[in-house]
Amino acid sequence: MLVWSRLALFLSCTLFATFILGDSQPWYFEKLDLKPLPQSNLLAQFSFKSYATAASFDRQDFRFLPRSLGQILQHAHAKELHLRFTTGRWDEDSWGPRPRRGNKEGGTGVELWAWVEAQDDATANSRWLALTNALSGLFCASMNFIDDTRTIKPIAAFEREGVYPPATAKTYLLHGTLPREVVCTENLTPFLKLLPCKGKAGVSSLFDGHKLFDSTWQSMSVDVRPICPDLNEQCLVEIEQTVDMVLNIERSKRPRDDPIPRPVPQNTLPCDDSKEYGVFGDSCFPKPAESLEGFSLEEVFGRPIQGTCPLVSQDDRYPPTLCIDEATKPGIEVRTNGSYSEGGRDSRCFAMAEAVGHEFDIAVSPQSVTSLPPLPAPLVKTERTLSGRGQEKGGMRIVLTNPSASDTVRLVYLETLPWFVQPYLHTLQQSLSPLRPSLDRPHPHLDLQQPSNSTLALSDNIDLIETLQHTPGKPRLRPSHLELILRIPPSSTLTLTYDFDKSILRYTEYPPDPNRGFELAPAIVRVLSSGPSLKAEDQKPVERNMQRTTSLLIYLPTPDFSMPYNVIILTSTVIVLGFGSIYQMLVRRFVGVDEVEDSRLVKRVRDRVAALRAKVMSKPEAKKE
Repeated sequence: MLVWSRLALFLSCTLFATFILGDSQPWYFEKLDLKPLPQSNLLAQFSFKSYATAASFDRQDFRFLPRSLGQILQHAHAKELHLRFTTGRWDEDSWGPRPRRGNKEGGTGVELWAWVEAQDDATANSRWLALTNALSGLFCASMNFIDDTRTIKPIAAFEREGVYPPATAKTYLLHGTLPREVVCTENLTPFLKLLPCKGKAGVSSLFDGHKLFDSTWQSMSVDVRPICPDLNEQCLVEIEQTVDMVLNIERSKRPRDDPIPRPVPQNTLPCDDSKEYGVFGDSCFPKPAESLEGFSLEEVFGRPIQGTCPLVSQDDRYPPTLCIDEATKPGIEVRTNGSYSEGGRDSRCFAMAEAVGHEFDIAVSPQSVTSLPPLPAPLVKTERTLSGRGQEKGGMRIVLTNPSASDTVRLVYLETLPWFVQPYLHTLQQSLSPLRPSLDRPHPHLDLQQPSNSTLALSDNIDLIETLQHTPGKPRLRPSHLELILRIPPSSTLTLTYDFDKSILRYTEYPPDPNRGFELAPAIVRVLSSGPSLKAEDQKPVERNMQRTTSLLIYLPTPDFSMPYNVIILTSTVIVLGFGSIYQMLVRRFVGVDEVEDSRLVKRVRDRVAALRAKVMSKPEAKKE
C-alpha cells in the first residue's frame, strides 16, 4: 500500500511539472536590480511577475495568481487594476530621471485607478466602491475612504496597459487618491502574502519593514492587466508587483540593536574650505563626497538572499535573479555556498541555481564618485506651489520646464482638487519664459543639454494650452477635475496660475488635527510626444513617461474648537445652579426646630449635660451654708 501511494505521488508531481514547465509561457519570475547613486545612495528595484491563462482565471483555478486578489477583481468586474503605495520624494536633481520612467510610481500616500466593466455610470460607480472597500481590507489601508468625493474619471492622462480581446465590453476608467495615508508595515505584509513564496525565499526574502520604511524614498505597486497577443493564442492575466526604494548606505548599515547615530567629532568633519563663510572655523559647509561607500546585501538589507523561490521558471530565456549596474565598474565579490551563473552586457547579472536553503550575497567595494556616469536629464521638470495669503482665498502656481535644447514637449497635466477648494477657471493664466542656466544650476552629475545659439521667439499670443477639460466640483458630492494638454518649446519654462476659494466645513468634517492642514493630492504629468517644432506632424510619440509632484498642505478657515468646550462648561454650570436650587426648594420639607423630636442619643446627652451642670452649680451653694 505504501509503494502504491508513493508511486501515485510521484506521478502526480511529474504531471504537474510537465504541465507547468512544458508551456512556453513563463508563469512566475522575479528580479532585483541595484544601481548606486550619488551621495552614497543605492536604488533597489524588485520585480515580481505572475501569469495565468484567462480561462483558468475565470473558473477561479489559481496557481501563481493570489486567490484573494483574483476574487476581488472578479466580483468588482475590474479588467485592469493599478495600485500604488508611495512615501518620500524623488530627487531628480541628484538621482536623475525616475525609475521605470515613473510608470510604477504613485503620488504620496495611496493612488488607485482601474478599468471597470459596466453598462452605465451608476453601475461603474457601485462596482468601484465595492473594489475600494475590498482592497481596503486586503491591504490594511484606508481605501474605503475613496468615495465619490475623491473619485474622478480622467480622459487623457492614463491609457490601457493591457492588450484586450476584440470582444470587450464597455469599461470605465476611475481614479482616486489618499494623500494623507501613511504607508507602513501593515501594507507590506499583505503585499508579501500575494507572492508565491510569501517572502520566505528568493529576492523577496530581503524585505524588512525596518529597512524598507527607513529609506529615503520608496514605492510599492500592484498591476493586473490582460494580455491577448493574437486572436489565435489564448489570453493571459498578468500580475506585476514592484518595490522601488532609495537607501542611504551609511544609514542602512547601522546595527539594529543600536540604530541611533552618534555625532562625529568636529575635527573629523569633511568641510569645504573653499567657502568664504567657513574660514572663521565656527561653521562647516559639507564637502561633496569623493567616494561611494562599499556595501553588501546583508549590510544594507539585514540578511542575504535565502536561496531561490522553487516556483521561479528556470530557463535562459527568463531574466536573471540579481543585476547590478556595470556602468559604475565596481569590484564585486560573490558570497554563496551554492551554484550560480554570471552574465550580462550593460549590467553584471547573476542567476542562482534552483536551491532552497543556500544563501547568496554580494559585496561591492568602494568606488570613486568620478566613476559615476552623467545622469540623463528628465524630459520635463514640474513644480507646484501655493500662493496667496489668508484662510479664505488662495492660488496655485505650476512651473513646467523643458530642459531640451532642440525638442518641443507635449504633455498632459492632471490635477484633482477636493470639493472644499473651488478654483476659478477664468483666472487661469499662462506665461512663457526662456530657461536661464545661471539661475537653474544643475547637479554636477546631471547631463543637461546646453541651449543653442538660436533664441526662441516668445510672444504673448502663443497659446500653449492645446486642450482643456474641467469638471467643477460639487460640495460634498465630487471633486474638481482639471486636465490640460500642453506644449512647451525647447529651453523654456511654462508657468500656469489660477485662483481659488476655500470653503468652510462643518465642525464634524474637521479631522482631529485641523490646524495641521489638509493635503492636496499630487498632480500627474504624462509626456506624450516630443519633436523639433510645435506642429503635430513634427511630434513623435515617446515611451510612456509619468511624473508626480509632491502633495501640498492647505489651511482652511478653522474655528476655535475650545469655544464649544467653554460653552458646554458654562451652560452646564448655569443649569446645575438653577435646576439644583429649584429642585431643592420643591423636594425639601421645611419644619421648625421646636417641632423636631429628639432622638434617644440626643436625649441621653442632653440629660447627662443637665445633670452635670446641676451638680456643678450645687457645690458653691453648699460651701456658703
